[in-house]
Amino acid sequence: MKILVRNQTRNTVLAETADLADTSAKRRTGLLKHERLDPGEGLWIVPCESVHTFFMRFPIDLVYLDKHRKVRKVRHRVPPWRLSACLFAHSILELPAGTLEQSGTQVGDELTVEKLG
Repeated sequence: MKILVRNQTRNTVLAETADLADTSAKRRTGLLKHERLDPGEGLWIVPCESVHTFFMRFPIDLVYLDKHRKVRKVRHRVPPWRLSACLFAHSILELPAGTLEQSGTQVGDELTVEKLG
């Protein structure tokens, strides 16, 4: 399923066509099979409070969200072969590196998710 993710606080779009990883198989695979993430793409992992970038080929931005989609933590340009977690996060949004900087997304911002198609 494709989703549109907006930062409601800053009136910006974080992902125009993100994938939803809401099953154990989709969460396990994540972005491992991707060569890259293009601008406007992303992956929303639900539920999730930690991720790794083992075997990935590119850096990513990470947004940790609570159950109300409020940003609890952000990580910029996380390179391959790293672990990252946020205690009490409910979901994680993986985005192309640089997206958070461009959008100004910060802890405390509120995001909205809209199903496409």
